[in-house]
Amino acid sequence: MTALTLSTAAAAGLRADAIVIGVAKGAEGPVVAPGAEAVDKAYDGSLAGVLETLGAVGAEGEVTKLPAPAGFKAPLVVAVGLGTQPDEDAGFDAEALRRAAGVAARALTGAKKAAFALPLTDAADAGAVAEGVLLGAYSFDTYKDGGAGGKGARARNSKAPLAEAALLGGKPRDRVYKAAIERATAVAEELNRARDLINMPPNDLDPEAFAAIAQAAAKEHGVKVQVLDEKALVKGGYGGILGVGAGSAAGPRLVKLSYTSAKADKHLAFVGKGITYDSGGISLKPAGHNETMKCDMSGAAAVFAAVVAAARLGLEVNITGWLALAENMPSGSATRPGDVLRMYSGKTVEVLNTDAEGRLVLADALWAASEENPDAIVDVATLTGAMMLALGNRTFGIMANDEAFRSAVHEAAEEVGEPAWPMPLPEHLRKGMDSSTADIANMGERMGGGLVAGLFLREFVGEGITWAHLDIAGPAFNEGGPFGYTPKGGTGTAVRTLVRLAELTAAGDLG
Repeated sequence: MTALTLSTAAAAGLRADAIVIGVAKGAEGPVVAPGAEAVDKAYDGSLAGVLETLGAVGAEGEVTKLPAPAGFKAPLVVAVGLGTQPDEDAGFDAEALRRAAGVAARALTGAKKAAFALPLTDAADAGAVAEGVLLGAYSFDTYKDGGAGGKGARARNSKAPLAEAALLGGKPRDRVYKAAIERATAVAEELNRARDLINMPPNDLDPEAFAAIAQAAAKEHGVKVQVLDEKALVKGGYGGILGVGAGSAAGPRLVKLSYTSAKADKHLAFVGKGITYDSGGISLKPAGHNETMKCDMSGAAAVFAAVVAAARLGLEVNITGWLALAENMPSGSATRPGDVLRMYSGKTVEVLNTDAEGRLVLADALWAASEENPDAIVDVATLTGAMMLALGNRTFGIMANDEAFRSAVHEAAEEVGEPAWPMPLPEHLRKGMDSSTADIANMGERMGGGLVAGLFLREFVGEGITWAHLDIAGPAFNEGGPFGYTPKGGTGTAVRTLVRLAELTAAGDLG
């Protein structure tokens, strides 16, 4: 993980591999952003013109490298685009800073140290830059070093992430600045842990292995953990989780993580879908749709990371995380289309499609979470391809049984820079899940499939409990190139939204 420091050092005298500055898109060309005054002065005030000559316009994601001016100990200046220049009385928003810092961190892969001279007007800006650096510098190369007895493939084929970042203009002795950096570090480290889990191949991350990782992290950070194995699931009557995991040699698990604060008077429950590999089961996915299905546990990874981050931050709110873990495989023992499962709630479900398995494991976990009567439940899942068709690859959908809560979740997501959009739960779609055999079917109308899935989950939320459902199918796994602070592969989306919801609840600002 990249080491972070706050520094009051002058840019010219700092020993580093590069100085990172911001450049904005102005009405008449690129504009050097605040924080880079010393660098601009060393160019005799002509830095903007130099950057324009090199083709820079200040657009978001743009990177321009040029030799540092005479007298600087760092040999390189890296100008990163911040997007459109804000009004004179407004600063750059947090997400612009996050993305610029992430782009710069990626551009400096292999460097030992970089000084970030981006605009910092307060501690919140410092936290945003720190978060962007830590998330942008992420890399997953566990399987590229040759492993035990390997021959150093990483040394030959890839460079290490940026080792150290100094945030110029920060206040090392100011407790508010220090707290902002500590928060950014805790959230980013746990989000990156979620990315690691999502990127792990399914032959190494089955439900049992995931549960073991959760146990180890929980012990390290003072979070209580309970793991229900197959025997305990059978005894408890968790028919949804057992039904999905029935076809796999790797048995399912339900993991309960409990973080408590002596000062808390509110209780949140987070529920995550954790299908460590999804073949579709008997309703097998077609060729070309299986290769990234290791990411189908992204919801559970997000919940796990958020609970641990909350514990590290010492938030004054009680949080219970539920990880519904199973591997969905076809075999002679697998659940068949037409089978009926008796869920933990007692309801029966006719399984019309075994590839609609996420809602089955979530249903059991939602009912278990409801038994504790929390103030609110939020579930997170890579649930439907329909949500990807509706919102694309970078935005997750939010459904809820309470409009005010749905709006609060949306605002929290937007605040932390996770694109999301509120979605409805149309009552007329519920009838499509009526079954002549069971209480409900796991499939309904094809059109609006993401909304149908949300309606199914609502059936398993305890009466009177506020609930929201985040369908992160689009942004959970980035199959394209990296952008901003988002890498290729697992993204860790929803972690920051959950943490922010916990912070708002602790502060009494959420319901």
